[in-house]
Amino acid sequence: MAKKVLVIEDDKDIRDTVVYVLEEEGYEVVQSDNARILRTLTTINPDLILLDNWLTDWSSDANGQQLSKSIKDNPATSHIPVIIISAVSNIKEIAKAGNADGYLAKPFDLTSLSEIVKKHIK
Repeated sequence: MAKKVLVIEDDKDIRDTVVYVLEEEGYEVVQSDNARILRTLTTINPDLILLDNWLTDWSSDANGQQLSKSIKDNPATSHIPVIIISAVSNIKEIAKAGNADGYLAKPFDLTSLSEIVKKHIK
Protein backbone atom coordinates (compact mmCIF):
# COMPACT_ATOMS: atom_id res chain seq x y z
CA MET A 1 0.00 0.00 0.00
CA ALA A 2 1.34 3.42 -0.98
CA LYS A 3 2.42 5.84 1.72
CA LYS A 4 0.18 8.91 1.94
CA VAL A 5 1.49 12.47 1.87
CA LEU A 6 -0.68 15.49 2.67
CA VAL A 7 0.49 18.57 0.77
CA ILE A 8 -0.84 21.93 1.99
CA GLU A 9 0.42 24.69 -0.29
CA ASP A 10 -1.49 27.72 -1.56
CA ASP A 11 0.77 28.37 -4.57
CA LYS A 12 -0.83 26.26 -7.31
CA ASP A 13 2.36 25.88 -9.38
CA ILE A 14 4.40 24.69 -6.41
CA ARG A 15 1.61 22.40 -5.22
CA ASP A 16 1.13 20.88 -8.68
CA THR A 17 4.88 20.25 -9.02
CA VAL A 18 5.16 18.65 -5.56
CA VAL A 19 2.11 16.46 -6.20
CA TYR A 20 3.41 15.37 -9.61
CA VAL A 21 6.86 14.44 -8.25
CA LEU A 22 5.47 12.53 -5.27
CA GLU A 23 2.91 10.64 -7.36
CA GLU A 24 5.64 9.70 -9.84
CA GLU A 25 7.60 8.27 -6.90
CA GLY A 26 4.62 6.10 -5.94
CA TYR A 27 3.12 8.06 -3.05
CA GLU A 28 -0.58 8.61 -2.60
CA VAL A 29 -1.02 12.39 -2.38
CA VAL A 30 -3.83 14.37 -0.79
CA GLN A 31 -3.58 18.06 -1.59
CA SER A 32 -5.11 21.30 -0.41
CA ASP A 33 -4.58 24.99 -1.01
CA ASN A 34 -5.54 25.82 2.58
CA ALA A 35 -5.25 24.44 6.10
CA ARG A 36 -8.94 23.74 6.59
CA ILE A 37 -8.18 20.18 5.50
CA LEU A 38 -6.43 19.72 8.87
CA ARG A 39 -9.89 19.48 10.45
CA THR A 40 -10.12 16.02 8.85
CA LEU A 41 -6.55 14.98 9.64
CA THR A 42 -7.47 11.86 11.59
CA THR A 43 -9.71 10.72 8.72
CA ILE A 44 -7.02 11.34 6.09
CA ASN A 45 -4.37 9.73 8.32
CA PRO A 46 -1.32 10.76 6.26
CA ASP A 47 2.16 9.31 6.74
CA LEU A 48 3.68 12.78 6.25
CA ILE A 49 2.53 16.41 6.01
CA LEU A 50 4.24 19.00 3.81
CA LEU A 51 2.98 22.32 5.17
CA ASP A 52 3.54 25.77 3.70
CA ASN A 53 4.33 28.30 6.42
CA TRP A 54 2.28 31.16 4.92
CA LEU A 55 -1.17 30.18 3.71
CA THR A 56 -2.95 33.22 2.32
CA ASP A 57 -6.39 31.62 2.36
CA TRP A 58 -6.36 30.48 5.99
CA SER A 59 -9.20 32.14 7.89
CA SER A 60 -7.25 32.73 11.10
CA ASP A 61 -3.91 34.26 11.94
CA ALA A 62 -2.33 30.83 12.33
CA ASN A 63 0.74 30.12 10.24
CA GLY A 64 2.46 26.85 9.43
CA GLN A 65 4.56 27.02 12.57
CA GLN A 66 1.46 27.32 14.78
CA LEU A 67 -0.41 24.66 12.80
CA SER A 68 2.54 22.29 13.08
CA LYS A 69 2.73 22.88 16.83
CA SER A 70 -0.97 22.09 17.23
CA ILE A 71 -0.55 18.87 15.21
CA LYS A 72 2.44 17.85 17.32
CA ASP A 73 0.73 18.78 20.60
CA ASN A 74 -2.31 16.62 19.82
CA PRO A 75 -1.79 13.01 20.98
CA ALA A 76 -3.97 11.75 18.11
CA THR A 77 -1.74 13.35 15.45
CA SER A 78 1.64 13.88 17.12
CA HIS A 79 3.10 10.80 15.38
CA ILE A 80 2.68 12.33 11.91
CA PRO A 81 5.91 13.90 10.63
CA VAL A 82 5.49 17.55 9.60
CA ILE A 83 7.81 19.32 7.17
CA ILE A 84 7.41 23.09 6.94
CA ILE A 85 8.03 24.66 3.55
CA SER A 86 8.91 28.35 3.31
CA ALA A 87 11.07 30.97 1.63
CA VAL A 88 11.80 32.85 4.87
CA SER A 89 15.41 33.10 5.92
CA ASN A 90 14.78 31.76 9.45
CA ILE A 91 12.93 28.62 8.39
CA LYS A 92 15.09 26.41 10.62
CA GLU A 93 13.99 28.38 13.71
CA ILE A 94 10.36 28.42 12.54
CA ALA A 95 10.36 24.64 12.09
CA LYS A 96 11.95 24.12 15.52
CA ALA A 97 9.45 26.44 17.23
CA GLY A 98 6.60 24.55 15.56
CA ASN A 99 7.99 21.18 16.70
CA ALA A 100 8.18 20.22 13.01
CA ASP A 101 10.26 17.22 12.03
CA GLY A 102 12.06 19.14 9.32
CA TYR A 103 11.90 21.95 6.81
CA LEU A 104 12.35 22.59 3.11
CA ALA A 105 13.50 26.04 2.02
CA LYS A 106 11.97 27.59 -1.09
CA PRO A 107 13.08 27.57 -3.78
CA PHE A 108 13.94 23.88 -3.55
CA ASP A 109 15.07 21.40 -6.14
CA LEU A 110 13.17 18.19 -6.74
CA THR A 111 15.99 16.05 -5.36
CA SER A 112 15.77 17.86 -2.01
CA LEU A 113 12.00 17.32 -1.98
CA SER A 114 12.39 13.59 -2.65
CA GLU A 115 15.13 13.20 -0.06
CA ILE A 116 13.25 14.90 2.78
CA VAL A 117 10.09 12.89 2.08
CA LYS A 118 12.04 9.60 2.04
CA LYS A 119 13.88 10.59 5.22
CA HIS A 120 10.70 11.25 7.22
CA ILE A 121 8.16 8.80 5.85
CA LYS A 122 8.03 5.48 7.67
